[in-house]
Amino acid sequence: MVRSGLKDIISRIDGAEIAGEAADGFEAIALGRQIRPDLMTLDAGMPRSRGMEVYGEVRRWSPDTRIAVVTGFTSARTLSEWIDAGVDGLFLKSCDPDVMHRGLEAILRGGRFIARDVAGILEGEAEIQVLTARERQVLHLIAQGCSNAAIAERLSISAKTVDNHRTRLMAKLGVHSVAELLAFALREGLLDQSAQL
Repeated sequence: MVRSGLKDIISRIDGAEIAGEAADGFEAIALGRQIRPDLMTLDAGMPRSRGMEVYGEVRRWSPDTRIAVVTGFTSARTLSEWIDAGVDGLFLKSCDPDVMHRGLEAILRGGRFIARDVAGILEGEAEIQVLTARERQVLHLIAQGCSNAAIAERLSISAKTVDNHRTRLMAKLGVHSVAELLAFALREGLLDQSAQL
């Protein structure tokens, strides 16, 4: 449904045509590499690969492609991570289609467009603690029920280092138990079943 709506919005941009469509992150990476489109829209939470991973791969293989993210995640932390990554456009799925149309046109002309509803979520927020790649790996393994020893073995680090990552994770996110950590991570969109470890 979202892809259909995006196709309709893009087709209304003068001179634009749909060059391809992907059902999941792996397809999006392959299409980005093959087609190298002027504009690619991504969902932050795609099947088979996290949106941020797709973003990085498309940037690698097609650096001139303008990338706009359309997301259902409304946590300031997740939105801030996209902005920090340098995405060309950021929209919520609830965004007005006319606003999205104007924004995508601006992005194709070389501009950057952060939708007003996204900016509103970020306004007045305290500095957001962004998780490192290793902290994300540890978080996903905790969510899978792995012990510190199992995480250490999987990541080829010491159990003490895992404990340090776990402690920093909980401090950054302001939680005091694994249950709180997992509830927070689910609520904020930090966990994705398709994440590749």
